Amino acid sequence: MGHSHHHSHSHGHHHPDLKGRNLIISIFLNILITIAQVIGGLISGSLSLLSDALHNFSDVLSLIVSYIANLLAKKPSSTNKTFGYKRAEIIAAFVNASALMIVAVILIIEAIERFQNPQEVESNLVIWLSLLGIAANGFSVLLLKKDADSNMNMKSAYLHLLTDMMASVAVLVGGILMKYFQWFWVDPALTLAIAIYLIYMGFDLLKQSTRVLMLFTPESIKVQEIVEAIKKIEPIKNVHHVHVWQLNEDEVHLEAHIDFNEDIRLSEFDAILERIEEEVYHNHGINHVNIQPEFGKCDSKQVIVQD
Repeated sequence: MGHSHHHSHSHGHHHPDLKGRNLIISIFLNILITIAQVIGGLISGSLSLLSDALHNFSDVLSLIVSYIANLLAKKPSSTNKTFGYKRAEIIAAFVNASALMIVAVILIIEAIERFQNPQEVESNLVIWLSLLGIAANGFSVLLLKKDADSNMNMKSAYLHLLTDMMASVAVLVGGILMKYFQWFWVDPALTLAIAIYLIYMGFDLLKQSTRVLMLFTPESIKVQEIVEAIKKIEPIKNVHHVHVWQLNEDEVHLEAHIDFNEDIRLSEFDAILERIEEEVYHNHGINHVNIQPEFGKCDSKQVIVQD
């Protein structure tokens, strides 16, 4: 069984402590906004303020989950956890996305009820609290921006905060419209808009994290192309029993059985393995390769074996 690792340590691993610290700051800021907005929403009677608070609270949860996942992902592997906690962040992204969708549905139901009987809203309070939301979320967004590009978990946290900031801006505009024009229907309309946006954002993340958890082949990888490329190497006869999956954001694994035309020595196999690794790493971004060499063995020769 040839097995190898190609490691690239370039993405976002330079300041693990910073990532954690920035998350902690964002968590506290969001707890603060949530409490202020819940109290404000209840006093002012504004549903959009409450929906923004709920949105912020879903953020607090997601940030806490992201923080824990971030810590777990660093824990070493052991004999009973051979991959360590490398998937913690993917599960965190999945949980976050699911939570977003549920929150959104609750908000939509509330908004529809509010459309049927509009209520007066104390707009001054709404305006001040939405400004607080904009300031705190804006600050958090800046803190997490750098890590968001390289990491699904941090990206989920970043998106949460960004949508929050947008929602707070919308609530601010709504507050101003209610104050000067008495347009109280703006309140449930905004709530609806925030909720629909939550579903839209959450769905994509849910899909991505589900693909990884289900061990689906990453979308960018074409298995057939890999098989053709490996088959070109002498003296390989065929490639079968192929599995390609993504462990987490940094690791993609390929596992395959390879039939040889001749009974080669192990040292020759090692040289061929090197070539296979180079090929799949540079052209397909696969950094863990596990090959089972075979000669004249009677097993299924299909590329994808239904075990």
